[in-house]
Amino acid sequence: MTNLFLKRLTGAIWCFPLGVVCASFLQSQALAGDWNSWLATQINQHPDVLAAKERWQGMNANAEAMGQPIYNPALSVGADRNGDENNYAVGLEQTIDLWDRRSVNTKQATFLKTAAMHMYKQQVLNKTAEVVAALVEWKTASQAADIAQSQKVQLTSLLQLVDAQQKTGDIGAVDAQLTLLSLSQQIAQVADIEASLVRAEVQLQELLPEWSQSRGGLPDDFWPSSIVEATDENLSQYPLVASSEAMWRSKIEHAESVRRAAKPDPTFGINAGRDGGDSLVGLTVSVPLHVRNNFDAESREAQSLELEAEAQWIATFRKQRVNWRAARSSWQRYEYHLNSWQSLLGNRVNNSEQLLERQWQSGDLSTPNYLLALNQRTESLLAGIELEKQALLALTEALYQSGQLATLIQPMN
Repeated sequence: MTNLFLKRLTGAIWCFPLGVVCASFLQSQALAGDWNSWLATQINQHPDVLAAKERWQGMNANAEAMGQPIYNPALSVGADRNGDENNYAVGLEQTIDLWDRRSVNTKQATFLKTAAMHMYKQQVLNKTAEVVAALVEWKTASQAADIAQSQKVQLTSLLQLVDAQQKTGDIGAVDAQLTLLSLSQQIAQVADIEASLVRAEVQLQELLPEWSQSRGGLPDDFWPSSIVEATDENLSQYPLVASSEAMWRSKIEHAESVRRAAKPDPTFGINAGRDGGDSLVGLTVSVPLHVRNNFDAESREAQSLELEAEAQWIATFRKQRVNWRAARSSWQRYEYHLNSWQSLLGNRVNNSEQLLERQWQSGDLSTPNYLLALNQRTESLLAGIELEKQALLALTEALYQSGQLATLIQPMN
């Protein structure tokens, strides 16, 4: 993939000697690394991400509890007085996990921890996509505001020049009126674009409290030169999909735990004491009889929840595969048209301002046509910026849907 940022960067490299190029490249790499490190810190400190991390830690604690022994021993102590005799008894009971439900619960807990970890990663990925999109919006809005403001300044100067020429009789009142109307339209356009810029800045300040205009937007070499193809194996590790799979596997273990719970676990006890001056020692064994309730309904419910979780996992994977393919196709179309626009109009639009002014000054271009050409030039530049923004947003979406976006800023362990 060759995007507009990389073209600009590549075009600038050939203007310098090799040594300067290498030094400049290394410096840009260092700056990009610092920028990414700062951005990763900001994302990790966002309240939404911190909340997701606490949910993950809470699930870890819950999973640890699930792995503990199911039954605790029970201690009983009793004493009484019968005439001159003091009687007492001490007993200890322990229910045995005969069917090893603890091992099943431990496996379930492991999958629950995995699911919670992936949901945390998903939150980081979501916030990263939101931040990157906001930075793209701000940068393109800033570029559009510069162009619109420049056009406003140019039309203001032109109006002053036209008014002076009208007084000397060189041009008519119609030209002056047309210039005034164009300026008024441009003022309204500047107001709209600057309002969009303010909204973009406010959104960035909410997402990144330590961000400022001096820090700017994403560095040019933040964007990858290509997108790695997301295979089914890759997509199976997408956080949302991986979490869904882990939840399904936890339901499998839960169903097995419920099935084993329907089987009776015996309780063994030992008692010792004195009764009427004689020492007593006794052993007890009790087994619950699942006669009136065999817990079959609970087993069927757990089985249904397992099948439901499996269906949700399959649906989540399929949806993610479709989302990735749609995002990649959308980005490819925007990238193709952006490259076409750059090849066709990039340099010509930048150099057209002086040409139009010379033709108007020499009388080869009438004032109405000059104003029309200036407006078309501005619209073309703004269209290029909008196309660049949509291409970068589409690239962001493709990287997001493949799960590669977060790894550009911070490694996901």
